[in-house]
Amino acid sequence: MKRRSFIKQGSLISFGLATGLNATDLYKPKKSSLTILHTNDVHSRIEPFAQDGGRYAGLGGAAKRAKLINKIRAEKENVLLLDCGDIFQGTPYFNFFGGELEFKLMNEMQYDAATIGNHDFDAGIDGLHKQSTKAKFDLINCNYDFKNTIMHNLVKPYRIFQKGDIKIGVLGVGIELEGLVPKTLFKETQYLDPVKSANDTAKLLKNELGCHYVICLSHLGYKYKEDKVSDHTLAAESSDIDLILGGHTHTFLDEPKVLSNKQGKAIQINQVGWAGVVLGQLDIEFEKNFKNKCISCQPKIVK
Repeated sequence: MKRRSFIKQGSLISFGLATGLNATDLYKPKKSSLTILHTNDVHSRIEPFAQDGGRYAGLGGAAKRAKLINKIRAEKENVLLLDCGDIFQGTPYFNFFGGELEFKLMNEMQYDAATIGNHDFDAGIDGLHKQSTKAKFDLINCNYDFKNTIMHNLVKPYRIFQKGDIKIGVLGVGIELEGLVPKTLFKETQYLDPVKSANDTAKLLKNELGCHYVICLSHLGYKYKEDKVSDHTLAAESSDIDLILGGHTHTFLDEPKVLSNKQGKAIQINQVGWAGVVLGQLDIEFEKNFKNKCISCQPKIVK
Protein backbone atom coordinates (compact mmCIF):
# COMPACT_ATOMS: atom_id res chain seq x y z
CA MET A 1 0.00 0.00 0.00
CA LYS A 2 1.29 3.45 -0.91
CA ARG A 3 2.23 5.67 2.05
CA ARG A 4 -0.37 8.37 1.16
CA SER A 5 -3.20 5.81 0.89
CA PHE A 6 -2.09 4.17 4.14
CA ILE A 7 -2.16 7.50 6.00
CA LYS A 8 -5.59 8.39 4.53
CA GLN A 9 -7.07 5.00 5.47
CA GLY A 10 -5.56 5.18 8.94
CA SER A 11 -7.01 8.64 9.48
CA LEU A 12 -10.48 7.47 8.41
CA ILE A 13 -10.36 4.49 10.75
CA SER A 14 -9.24 6.73 13.62
CA PHE A 15 -12.15 9.10 12.87
CA GLY A 16 -14.56 6.18 12.84
CA LEU A 17 -13.33 4.89 16.19
CA ALA A 18 -13.53 8.37 17.70
CA THR A 19 -17.12 8.88 16.55
CA GLY A 20 -18.35 5.38 17.26
CA LEU A 21 -18.71 4.41 13.58
CA ASN A 22 -17.77 0.98 12.36
CA ALA A 23 -14.72 1.29 10.12
CA THR A 24 -16.50 -0.51 7.26
CA ASP A 25 -19.24 2.16 7.31
CA LEU A 26 -16.69 4.71 6.13
CA TYR A 27 -16.26 2.81 2.86
CA LYS A 28 -19.94 2.26 2.11
CA PRO A 29 -20.93 4.04 -1.12
CA LYS A 30 -22.69 7.36 -0.65
CA LYS A 31 -26.37 7.29 -1.57
CA SER A 32 -28.73 10.05 -2.68
CA SER A 33 -32.48 9.93 -2.25
CA LEU A 34 -35.44 11.46 -4.10
CA THR A 35 -39.12 11.37 -3.20
CA ILE A 36 -41.64 11.81 -6.01
CA LEU A 37 -45.21 12.72 -5.07
CA HIS A 38 -47.78 12.62 -7.86
CA THR A 39 -51.45 12.97 -8.72
CA ASN A 40 -53.52 12.55 -11.87
CA ASP A 41 -57.10 13.18 -12.98
CA VAL A 42 -58.02 15.16 -9.88
CA HIS A 43 -60.99 16.56 -11.85
CA SER A 44 -61.72 19.62 -9.71
CA ARG A 45 -62.24 17.52 -6.58
CA ILE A 46 -61.74 20.35 -4.10
CA GLU A 47 -63.66 18.79 -1.22
CA PRO A 48 -63.65 15.16 -0.03
CA PHE A 49 -66.30 12.80 -1.33
CA ALA A 50 -69.48 12.96 0.72
CA GLN A 51 -69.91 10.59 3.66
CA ASP A 52 -72.70 8.74 1.87
CA GLY A 53 -71.49 5.17 2.11
CA GLY A 54 -70.10 5.28 -1.42
CA ARG A 55 -66.85 3.71 -2.57
CA TYR A 56 -64.77 6.85 -1.89
CA ALA A 57 -66.82 8.24 1.01
CA GLY A 58 -64.80 10.83 2.94
CA LEU A 59 -61.70 10.44 0.78
CA GLY A 60 -59.80 13.06 -1.17
CA GLY A 61 -60.04 16.83 -0.93
CA ALA A 62 -57.41 19.53 -1.37
CA ALA A 63 -57.01 20.33 2.34
CA LYS A 64 -56.28 16.71 3.27
CA ARG A 65 -53.89 16.32 0.37
CA ALA A 66 -52.03 19.50 1.33
CA LYS A 67 -51.66 18.28 4.92
CA LEU A 68 -50.27 14.95 3.72
CA ILE A 69 -47.83 16.65 1.33
CA ASN A 70 -46.56 18.93 4.11
CA LYS A 71 -46.04 15.94 6.40
CA ILE A 72 -43.97 14.11 3.79
CA ARG A 73 -41.94 17.22 2.99
CA ALA A 74 -41.10 17.53 6.69
CA GLU A 75 -39.80 13.95 6.66
CA LYS A 76 -38.00 13.85 3.31
CA GLU A 77 -35.16 16.03 2.04
CA ASN A 78 -35.58 16.00 -1.75
CA VAL A 79 -39.22 16.09 -2.88
CA LEU A 80 -40.82 16.65 -6.31
CA LEU A 81 -44.59 17.18 -6.60
CA LEU A 82 -46.05 16.44 -10.05
CA ASP A 83 -49.43 16.11 -11.77
CA CYS A 84 -50.39 14.20 -14.92
CA GLY A 85 -53.31 16.21 -16.22
CA ASP A 86 -57.10 16.51 -16.14
CA ILE A 87 -56.86 19.03 -13.35
CA PHE A 88 -60.18 20.54 -14.50
CA GLN A 89 -63.79 19.36 -14.81
CA GLY A 90 -65.91 17.19 -12.55
CA THR A 91 -67.46 19.38 -9.84
CA PRO A 92 -69.37 22.69 -9.71
CA TYR A 93 -66.15 24.43 -8.62
CA PHE A 94 -64.93 24.21 -12.20
CA ASN A 95 -68.30 25.31 -13.60
CA PHE A 96 -68.29 28.42 -11.40
CA PHE A 97 -64.59 29.38 -11.37
CA GLY A 98 -63.25 27.91 -14.63
CA GLY A 99 -60.17 26.29 -13.06
CA GLU A 100 -58.94 29.27 -11.05
CA LEU A 101 -59.42 27.56 -7.69
CA GLU A 102 -57.69 24.38 -8.82
CA PHE A 103 -54.56 26.26 -9.91
CA LYS A 104 -54.52 28.46 -6.80
CA LEU A 105 -54.65 25.40 -4.55
CA MET A 106 -51.86 23.73 -6.55
CA ASN A 107 -49.82 26.90 -6.06
CA GLU A 108 -50.39 26.65 -2.32
CA MET A 109 -49.29 23.00 -2.35
CA GLN A 110 -46.19 24.05 -4.32
CA TYR A 111 -46.54 21.71 -7.26
CA ASP A 112 -43.36 21.66 -9.34
CA ALA A 113 -44.91 20.75 -12.70
CA ALA A 114 -47.98 19.33 -14.42
CA THR A 115 -48.84 18.08 -17.87
CA ILE A 116 -52.05 18.85 -19.78
CA GLY A 117 -55.03 16.49 -20.01
CA ASN A 118 -57.87 16.58 -22.52
CA HIS A 119 -60.32 17.96 -19.91
CA ASP A 120 -58.01 20.87 -19.26
CA PHE A 121 -59.35 22.26 -22.57
CA ASP A 122 -62.97 22.15 -21.34
CA ALA A 123 -63.08 25.92 -20.87
CA GLY A 124 -61.39 26.27 -24.24
CA ILE A 125 -57.77 27.10 -24.89
CA ASP A 126 -58.55 30.67 -23.88
CA GLY A 127 -59.75 29.45 -20.49
CA LEU A 128 -56.64 27.30 -20.07
CA HIS A 129 -54.49 30.29 -20.95
CA LYS A 130 -56.29 32.51 -18.46
CA GLN A 131 -55.58 30.14 -15.58
CA SER A 132 -52.08 29.17 -16.75
CA THR A 133 -50.88 32.73 -16.39
CA LYS A 134 -51.64 32.45 -12.66
CA ALA A 135 -49.81 29.16 -12.14
CA LYS A 136 -46.60 29.20 -10.11
CA PHE A 137 -45.69 25.79 -11.51
CA ASP A 138 -44.80 24.84 -15.08
CA LEU A 139 -47.12 23.22 -17.59
CA ILE A 140 -45.06 20.66 -19.52
CA ASN A 141 -45.81 19.00 -22.85
CA CYS A 142 -43.55 18.12 -25.80
CA ASN A 143 -46.08 16.72 -28.31
CA TYR A 144 -48.62 19.55 -28.50
CA ASP A 145 -47.50 22.28 -30.87
CA PHE A 146 -49.02 25.53 -29.59
CA LYS A 147 -47.16 27.91 -31.90
CA ASN A 148 -50.34 29.19 -33.59
CA THR A 149 -52.29 29.52 -30.35
CA ILE A 150 -52.52 31.75 -27.31
CA MET A 151 -50.65 29.09 -25.28
CA HIS A 152 -47.45 29.56 -27.29
CA ASN A 153 -44.49 30.10 -24.93
CA LEU A 154 -46.61 29.21 -21.88
CA VAL A 155 -46.02 25.45 -22.17
CA LYS A 156 -42.51 24.02 -21.92
CA PRO A 157 -41.41 20.70 -23.45
CA TYR A 158 -39.46 19.82 -20.31
CA ARG A 159 -38.05 21.13 -17.03
CA ILE A 160 -34.88 20.23 -15.18
CA PHE A 161 -34.90 20.10 -11.39
CA GLN A 162 -31.86 19.90 -9.13
CA LYS A 163 -32.58 18.13 -5.87
CA GLY A 164 -29.43 17.86 -3.80
CA ASP A 165 -26.89 16.25 -6.12
CA ILE A 166 -29.60 14.64 -8.29
CA LYS A 167 -30.44 16.19 -11.65
CA ILE A 168 -33.95 15.24 -12.78
CA GLY A 169 -35.43 15.86 -16.21
CA VAL A 170 -39.23 16.00 -16.46
CA LEU A 171 -41.08 15.95 -19.79
CA GLY A 172 -44.79 15.69 -20.64
CA VAL A 173 -46.95 14.08 -23.33
CA GLY A 174 -50.67 14.26 -24.05
CA ILE A 175 -53.37 12.23 -25.76
CA GLU A 176 -54.63 12.97 -29.27
CA LEU A 177 -57.30 15.67 -28.95
CA GLU A 178 -59.03 15.15 -32.31
CA GLY A 179 -62.22 13.17 -31.75
CA LEU A 180 -61.94 13.57 -27.99
CA VAL A 181 -62.16 17.35 -27.62
CA PRO A 182 -64.15 19.66 -29.91
CA LYS A 183 -61.87 21.48 -32.35
CA THR A 184 -63.38 24.80 -31.22
CA LEU A 185 -61.83 24.23 -27.79
CA PHE A 186 -58.24 23.37 -28.72
CA LYS A 187 -58.24 25.45 -31.94
CA GLU A 188 -54.90 25.31 -33.80
CA THR A 189 -53.10 23.06 -31.32
CA GLN A 190 -51.21 20.45 -33.36
CA TYR A 191 -50.81 16.88 -32.11
CA LEU A 192 -47.36 15.33 -32.68
CA ASP A 193 -46.36 11.68 -32.30
CA PRO A 194 -46.01 11.28 -28.50
CA VAL A 195 -43.54 8.38 -28.70
CA LYS A 196 -41.13 10.19 -31.00
CA SER A 197 -41.53 13.49 -29.14
CA ALA A 198 -40.94 11.83 -25.76
CA ASN A 199 -37.93 9.86 -26.99
CA ASP A 200 -36.32 12.89 -28.61
CA THR A 201 -36.82 14.96 -25.48
CA ALA A 202 -35.63 12.20 -23.14
CA LYS A 203 -32.50 11.71 -25.25
CA LEU A 204 -31.76 15.41 -24.96
CA LEU A 205 -32.28 15.36 -21.20
CA LYS A 206 -30.28 12.22 -20.50
CA ASN A 207 -27.45 12.38 -23.03
CA GLU A 208 -26.90 16.07 -23.72
CA LEU A 209 -28.13 17.85 -20.60
CA GLY A 210 -26.77 15.28 -18.15
CA CYS A 211 -29.89 14.34 -16.19
CA HIS A 212 -29.45 11.39 -13.86
CA TYR A 213 -33.14 10.49 -13.97
CA VAL A 214 -35.86 11.20 -16.56
CA ILE A 215 -39.57 11.28 -15.73
CA CYS A 216 -42.37 11.42 -18.29
CA LEU A 217 -45.68 12.95 -17.17
CA SER A 218 -48.16 11.21 -19.44
CA HIS A 219 -51.83 11.72 -20.20
CA LEU A 220 -51.93 8.94 -22.79
CA GLY A 221 -53.67 6.30 -20.69
CA TYR A 222 -52.26 3.19 -19.01
CA LYS A 223 -53.14 0.45 -21.53
CA TYR A 224 -55.78 -0.28 -24.19
CA LYS A 225 -57.18 -3.39 -25.85
CA GLU A 226 -57.26 -1.60 -29.20
CA ASP A 227 -54.26 -0.31 -31.13
CA LYS A 228 -53.87 3.03 -29.38
CA VAL A 229 -50.79 4.72 -27.97
CA SER A 230 -50.58 4.18 -24.21
CA ASP A 231 -48.04 4.27 -21.40
CA HIS A 232 -47.28 0.61 -22.16
CA THR A 233 -46.59 1.52 -25.80
CA LEU A 234 -44.33 4.39 -24.81
CA ALA A 235 -42.44 2.29 -22.27
CA ALA A 236 -41.72 -0.50 -24.76
CA GLU A 237 -40.48 1.93 -27.42
CA SER A 238 -38.46 4.24 -25.17
CA SER A 239 -34.74 4.31 -24.43
CA ASP A 240 -33.92 7.14 -22.01
CA ILE A 241 -37.05 7.44 -19.84
CA ASP A 242 -36.76 5.96 -16.34
CA LEU A 243 -40.29 6.50 -15.04
CA ILE A 244 -43.69 7.16 -16.61
CA LEU A 245 -46.29 8.76 -14.36
CA GLY A 246 -49.64 8.35 -16.08
CA GLY A 247 -53.21 9.56 -16.24
CA HIS A 248 -56.40 9.56 -18.32
CA THR A 249 -57.55 5.96 -17.68
CA HIS A 250 -58.08 6.48 -13.91
CA THR A 251 -56.03 3.35 -13.20
CA PHE A 252 -55.25 2.53 -9.57
CA LEU A 253 -51.89 0.79 -9.21
CA ASP A 254 -50.68 -0.46 -5.83
CA GLU A 255 -47.11 -0.37 -7.09
CA PRO A 256 -45.34 0.61 -10.30
CA LYS A 257 -45.58 -1.75 -13.25
CA VAL A 258 -42.09 -2.75 -14.36
CA LEU A 259 -41.58 -3.26 -18.10
CA SER A 260 -38.60 -3.51 -20.42
CA ASN A 261 -37.73 -0.59 -22.68
CA LYS A 262 -36.36 -0.79 -26.22
CA GLN A 263 -32.90 -1.62 -24.86
CA GLY A 264 -34.15 -4.30 -22.48
CA LYS A 265 -33.69 -2.11 -19.40
CA ALA A 266 -36.29 -1.72 -16.67
CA ILE A 267 -38.78 1.16 -16.88
CA GLN A 268 -41.54 1.84 -14.36
CA ILE A 269 -45.12 3.04 -14.93
CA ASN A 270 -47.29 4.36 -12.10
CA GLN A 271 -50.77 5.88 -11.87
CA VAL A 272 -52.95 6.66 -8.85
CA GLY A 273 -56.57 6.47 -10.00
CA TRP A 274 -58.48 9.73 -9.99
CA ALA A 275 -60.11 12.49 -7.91
CA GLY A 276 -57.12 12.84 -5.58
CA VAL A 277 -58.18 9.93 -3.37
CA VAL A 278 -54.59 8.64 -3.49
CA LEU A 279 -51.31 10.56 -3.39
CA GLY A 280 -48.60 8.62 -5.17
CA GLN A 281 -45.26 8.38 -3.39
CA LEU A 282 -42.13 6.87 -4.89
CA ASP A 283 -38.91 6.90 -2.89
CA ILE A 284 -35.81 6.42 -5.04
CA GLU A 285 -32.35 5.76 -3.66
CA PHE A 286 -29.39 6.28 -6.01
CA GLU A 287 -25.92 4.84 -5.61
CA LYS A 288 -23.01 7.27 -5.84
CA ASN A 289 -22.54 6.69 -9.58
CA PHE A 290 -26.30 7.14 -10.25
CA LYS A 291 -26.30 3.96 -12.35
CA ASN A 292 -27.95 1.73 -9.75
CA LYS A 293 -31.14 2.71 -7.97
CA CYS A 294 -33.75 1.23 -5.68
CA ILE A 295 -37.42 2.29 -5.85
CA SER A 296 -40.00 1.78 -3.14
CA CYS A 297 -43.68 2.66 -3.51
CA GLN A 298 -45.77 4.04 -0.66
CA PRO A 299 -49.12 5.31 -2.04
CA LYS A 300 -51.08 7.31 0.54
CA ILE A 301 -54.88 7.26 0.73
CA VAL A 302 -56.03 10.84 1.26
CA LYS A 303 -58.40 10.51 4.20
